Amino acid sequence: MQDLTMENRKNAAVRREGKYLTFSLDNEEYGIGILNVKEIIGMIPITMIPRMPAYVKGVINLRGKVIPVIDLRLKLSMKEAEYTERTCIIVVEISGASGQVLLGIIVDSVAEVLNVKEADIEDTPSFGAKLETEYILGMAKIGGRVKILLDIDRVLSGEELAMMEKAA
Repeated sequence: MQDLTMENRKNAAVRREGKYLTFSLDNEEYGIGILNVKEIIGMIPITMIPRMPAYVKGVINLRGKVIPVIDLRLKLSMKEAEYTERTCIIVVEISGASGQVLLGIIVDSVAEVLNVKEADIEDTPSFGAKLETEYILGMAKIGGRVKILLDIDRVLSGEELAMMEKAA
């Protein structure tokens, strides 16, 4: 039975292996699968939508498409920060109830694209039952640092994503 568990872990690590766009939030490094990334843009005017949660900054018009934008710092319960010249919006494609959805995520700065190997990825540590970590794919150990790999499809719950789809 233990061999089966080890095999499942190995298969999960293989699925996590690949290219990741890395970025920073509050002096920590994160990565999202490059296949989810559609483009990276500098900050542009965001149209606020009333009665949305604080992490929902509003919508942008990107070449005629209306795209909802969230502040990833606020969504991950970090303190809000002043936007700088390095602050960007990463436009990602995520799986929603009605198919693929474009979503803008505001990050402090974008770093690089890294090729993360299976051997460099560890499972998310257990923080106890009260803390939600299902949006974390794993921890990548690269160059003596740890990068938190996010499953961008799970950062928003189904209800939150449905709300974002209506906003767009």
